[in-house]
Amino acid sequence: MIGKRRLRLGFVPLNDAAALIVAQKKGFFADEGLTVQLSRESSWATVRDKLCAGALDGAHFLAPLALATTIGAGREATPMIVPLALNLGGAAITVSTRVAASSGEDISADGLAGVIARRQAREATPLTFGVVHPYSIHNYLLRDWLARGGIEPDRDVRLTQVHPPRVAQRLAEGAIEGFCVGEPWNQVAVRARVGRIAIRASEALPDAPDKVFAVTEAWARNRGPEFQALLRALLRASVWIEAPENALDLVALLAKSSHVGVAAEAIAMGLGDIRFHRGGANQPRATHAAWILEQMARWGQVAPAADTAAAADRVFRPDLFEEALRGVEA
Repeated sequence: MIGKRRLRLGFVPLNDAAALIVAQKKGFFADEGLTVQLSRESSWATVRDKLCAGALDGAHFLAPLALATTIGAGREATPMIVPLALNLGGAAITVSTRVAASSGEDISADGLAGVIARRQAREATPLTFGVVHPYSIHNYLLRDWLARGGIEPDRDVRLTQVHPPRVAQRLAEGAIEGFCVGEPWNQVAVRARVGRIAIRASEALPDAPDKVFAVTEAWARNRGPEFQALLRALLRASVWIEAPENALDLVALLAKSSHVGVAAEAIAMGLGDIRFHRGGANQPRATHAAWILEQMARWGQVAPAADTAAAADRVFRPDLFEEALRGVEA
């Protein structure tokens, strides 16, 4: 074994946590001499706090949150490293069937703008939409989609944070009227007949960056051999995920209550537009980091003049990815 201590990796129950789940259950971590325990977490804030405190060695993580944590946006700074992207695409914006009915089944941003204008005319309370975390592409995609319809996200609607496993339930309860989240939770809402998918991330922003594998900079500095072994195992798992002959096995694995824990049909329908490996999906890209930082500035999370380029280079590490890839291909 590379290390005697069991490594603890966190994940939030989403389809795009697949690489961690597959690497453990299909033996890719073990093949690299690693002993790994997965920790199913309910919220991104919990994952971040456990990573920073050392209670997790690494995690399935929001790409923008890795940058925000490094620069100290919203909390004390803890430098993070992203050596591997876990997926591209796979998120969607869903609106309630109530909103769909109010818009005459026009669930575009323009249709929603009409609903909001009519509500404002009668001085009704603003519609509430859920995002999984302020520092997430889900927040930025939802805001951009609303803005394209002429809706001011910070004036015309109310945005609130909802943990991914709870969004469909909150939609059904009427606490929110829409959300942006990764799959399978959009499909869960659709199958429960409480939501309609308005637009997918892959339509709104092709190659949308989403989840990454993240560790703290301090952990990476002290655990070099284990670090590269983790990356190799996750890369091998990503290749396994996209092999057509493994599709049914993947769905069954994700559907387990200890993993994502929803109906296999919802899992399967939510896998359609996620890229786990093909087309360079695993490479941490400078263009993605730049887009994320632009969105942070656009929505007032960082000062427009802030020098964030250095942080992007510090966090997104294609050199570490390339080293792991060479190890897989050797």
